[in-house]
Amino acid sequence: MANVLILVGTESGNSQMVADCLQEELGRQGHAADVMDQGTAEDADFAARDVVLICCATHGQGELPDNIIPLAASLRELKPDLSHLRYGVVALGDQTYADTFCNAGRTMDALFADLGARKVGERLEIDACTQPLPDEEALEWLKEWTTQL
Repeated sequence: MANVLILVGTESGNSQMVADCLQEELGRQGHAADVMDQGTAEDADFAARDVVLICCATHGQGELPDNIIPLAASLRELKPDLSHLRYGVVALGDQTYADTFCNAGRTMDALFADLGARKVGERLEIDACTQPLPDEEALEWLKEWTTQL
């Protein structure tokens, strides 16, 4: 079973709700899963993990939510080798902002790839306009995603 760290980027709480739901389901499946909603790369202790799951909403004009900015900044600054990690991304956004839809999730996806982490499966992009219950869509996605771990 995997040791999963779920990183949360949220402003309104939707990504936190999704992360908590996924943590519970991962636990039911026998995985060890912790949620981190603030901190830096040092706080994340990536060396002790083998899988990272990023749940990140897009804020403003495509920006990262305030709570995940310190983590992203420290990753960019320190440039740790994350080649031992596998990762997945659940991105939340609003398609009425077509140019920046799920941009924060895409940003975190690119950052982890740049640091050598290996992506598992496809990024899930959830549209707030068409999916009022993002946790349900994320749980469906998780079923397939965990088979690839």
